[in-house]
Amino acid sequence: MDKGRRTVVRGFKPRYAGIRKSRDINVTENLEYYKVFYYAAKCGSLTTAAAELSISQPAVSQALKQLENSLSAKLFVRASKGIRLTPEGEVLFEHVKAGYEQIELGEKKLSSMLQLNFGELKIGASDMTLKYYLLPLLEQFHEKFPGIKVTVTNAPTPATLNLLKERKIDFGVVSTPIDREQELHILPVREIEDVFVAGRKFIQYKNHMLDFQELEKLPIISLEGNTSTKSFIDTFLRKNNVELHSEFELATSDMIVQFALRSLGVGCVVRDFAAEYLESGRLFELRFNKIIPKRQICVVADTKTTLSRAAEEFLNVIKGSERGQEIRL
Repeated sequence: MDKGRRTVVRGFKPRYAGIRKSRDINVTENLEYYKVFYYAAKCGSLTTAAAELSISQPAVSQALKQLENSLSAKLFVRASKGIRLTPEGEVLFEHVKAGYEQIELGEKKLSSMLQLNFGELKIGASDMTLKYYLLPLLEQFHEKFPGIKVTVTNAPTPATLNLLKERKIDFGVVSTPIDREQELHILPVREIEDVFVAGRKFIQYKNHMLDFQELEKLPIISLEGNTSTKSFIDTFLRKNNVELHSEFELATSDMIVQFALRSLGVGCVVRDFAAEYLESGRLFELRFNKIIPKRQICVVADTKTTLSRAAEEFLNVIKGSERGQEIRL
């Protein structure tokens, strides 16, 4: 063989003949080509792939040609019963198959999530709003959507609003007053009433109309810490020139009721906590010559946060139950 002469083997055509070397592949631009490649490799037939994709067979052929040109590689060869992958095509298909099937799985999980077969609902609520408003609705929601994981963070209103601000919960169920510095969607759902209750040791105050100043002479049992209830009562009484000095500061309203039952002082609670004992006569309510304004239990959500499908559905349960009207502060 003369040096420098090129040897040509007749009848042999390299797999890459006719494939134009082009620029690097852009995944975004060629995503549809990969979809066609996946179905063509999976079906082993251009006709079957076209039927699966609801496009024409020439469109399938054109997409595969474009992908081969982008990759500068032959991906398929004709076989007796359709097409088969080249070694290079098999390498690519191994990865495309895994990626495409993950996309399909993601779509199925998303569809399942939108149908509320699974998901998560994160709520912040105080003892009061949980016990006297939220629990029956949670029970109803769980019975209807058992696949939804429900997480309830128990905290007073100020702490719940902070959790909302930090986006650690979907929404909060709180009691007024509410910090107006945050931009919130607010849905009032129920009225609540603060009362002062006492036991038999303070029977001389029963059925008497009192001035709020009388409270300064009594041993008061109140909530400790930063709560909307304590803040509301303290602010209201200060406007009436009354400064309370609590004998006992307790963590929960339930404990305040228990202390009041033992006549350890006059308890300040939302009426619901003491309702059973007021009806039985074991406790009585102090009456005043001015009315303590009623408050509201409200559902609050951050205006800047997009709610999950589960959270949206739970809010629909709330709105359907209470027929409340949304307001914005």
